[in-house]
Amino acid sequence: MSDIDYDCLVIGGGPAGLTAAIYLTRYHLSLKVVDAGKSRASWIPCTHNHAGYPGGISGKELLERMREQAQMYGASIVTGRVTRIDPIEGGFQVEWGAGCVTARKVLLATGITNRRPPMDVELHDDAMARGLIRYCPVCDGYEVTDKKVGVIGSGSHGVAEAVFLRGFTEDITLIAPHDIHDLSDEDQAKLREFGINTIDGPCEAIAVDDRQIVVQTPHGPSAFDSVYPALGSDTHTELAQQLGAELKDGNVRVDSHQRTSITGLYAAGDVVLGLDQISHAMGEGGVAATTMRNDLARERPILRERLRGNSMR
Repeated sequence: MSDIDYDCLVIGGGPAGLTAAIYLTRYHLSLKVVDAGKSRASWIPCTHNHAGYPGGISGKELLERMREQAQMYGASIVTGRVTRIDPIEGGFQVEWGAGCVTARKVLLATGITNRRPPMDVELHDDAMARGLIRYCPVCDGYEVTDKKVGVIGSGSHGVAEAVFLRGFTEDITLIAPHDIHDLSDEDQAKLREFGINTIDGPCEAIAVDDRQIVVQTPHGPSAFDSVYPALGSDTHTELAQQLGAELKDGNVRVDSHQRTSITGLYAAGDVVLGLDQISHAMGEGGVAATTMRNDLARERPILRERLRGNSMR
């Protein structure tokens, strides 16, 4: 046990991982964070949905503040993508491109990746920065109030997102991403009920002008104030699967205290539940960190002792 490098290691530097890092360092535990730098929060140009920032805050600034806060209390944060995690006596060995360390407890805060529509990466990022492409109607549906909105998606998932957005604007169009719409009778009835338009795909191109985003389909171009891709997402469960952790509905299964099925391994944020909410991820990060601390204390007492010896006079 004395040969273990760190008490805790956090994989992922998004809202869940950094919240956990702040908690763990304030518990006086030794900690390393390995962050691949891919947090979806960094995409957010300005969120007005995060409590405490009435004027809004960009995702990048929020993450920078959280990193600074964790480092202020002694967290070691390095950039890297963890590729392997193995159980060892007393904990885990974790490897990434430029390093390898051991830790008694590990938190997975690896998140998910949204599937993007077919378009140039730079164009996509520019459209995101200007609010022409949005991914989270829960976060920013308010910003499209009474605007013209396109939803790229089909099936029950696309219909559900379009119906949710109908609470913000009456001008909604559901665009099939690949071919003609694949809609059940129930979905078609719901679209008619809510007055949601449909366009068959495929989406052949997406362009951006000064104020709108234009989606090209076989039926011609359609311009919108904002477009929501409802194409699903990919959850980053690879490390959990390496260890044989149980999954549920494609996410890492945890108990009410963020413990996975593997002793000493915890998970928090969108890798557990893809809710796309910063506040929810932060809450899970805090719960996970506290559980990690308490589980460590059950293995050996965590006692703060003041240094004894000659005092300065």
